[in-house]
Amino acid sequence: MTEGIFPYPGGQRELIETHISWVILCDQFVYKIKKPMHYSFLDFSTPALRKYFCEREIELNKRLTEGIYLDVTTIRESGNQLFIGGGQGIAIDYAVRMNRINRKRQMDLLLLENKVTDSDIQRLAQKIASFHNRTIIIYEKDPMDIRNKFNDLETEKEFLQAKLGIESSNIISEAMHVSDAFMISSKSLLAERLAAGYFRDCHGDLHSRNIFLLDEPQPFDCIEFNDDIRQIDVLNEVAFLCMDLDAFDRQDLSASFMQYYNKSFPSIKTKADAQLFVYYKSYRANIRAKINSLRAKTGSDSTNKTKALSTANKYLQLMKGYLNSIATVS
Repeated sequence: MTEGIFPYPGGQRELIETHISWVILCDQFVYKIKKPMHYSFLDFSTPALRKYFCEREIELNKRLTEGIYLDVTTIRESGNQLFIGGGQGIAIDYAVRMNRINRKRQMDLLLLENKVTDSDIQRLAQKIASFHNRTIIIYEKDPMDIRNKFNDLETEKEFLQAKLGIESSNIISEAMHVSDAFMISSKSLLAERLAAGYFRDCHGDLHSRNIFLLDEPQPFDCIEFNDDIRQIDVLNEVAFLCMDLDAFDRQDLSASFMQYYNKSFPSIKTKADAQLFVYYKSYRANIRAKINSLRAKTGSDSTNKTKALSTANKYLQLMKGYLNSIATVS
């Protein structure tokens, strides 16, 4: 059995597994190790690639955080021992080292405890608006490619139908139909938004689990593995957080966030913009459904797989609701 050795003794350690990484929580530091996997949207298949994306993760996240991301730590193997930071042996992998932040200040946990205030939302909206105002503007991009990303959910249809029933398959098929029609009708709007500078180098994964509500909000864990996913319409970015708040049944906070955000960074100016925002929320629910489907396939135990399937179904229903409202308006 292989033993893991850390650069300092003692303390409690906790392992958290996501669909693309292992996160080890220690007393003072957090170590994030990328899983050796290759999907259509990321490639962590070699140690060299994982090291590169560890470095990118630190560089990109420092745009929004202060004092969290530290450095890339080497993982070495000697005999039956693995050394995370320091030690001896050959380098076999890499980890992002971060300062540990009190998890009780993680936004998703605060939402569960009904402890997120309007003031929290206002500070967060202003933080994101300020970031969007100063980050790089993207002018070279196919704004219609979101149509293909949306329809990629079809790859999970067979699996979800087998696990959740025919309704899930019907929801996906209808969603693709509505999405295709909406994207075709919105082609000019998307081109206008691209030319107007609304597409920017964003966070890319802005939801409540990736935000610490400290005195100054700290959004962390941005997308480092795929520039295309991160370089998006700012409305697509904030739609993720608002969809997440809707999923927590906090439509009030979702509406407040957009009110504060749009005041600081006016990005919804017309009814067409507002409808596009709802479409982006449906897209974000779509992506969460896909990710949870992947988790259900690759989860380490039956409990996690069952939970992932239930969560995937929740997001399918949320996606359906958003698209129904778009179809009704159309």
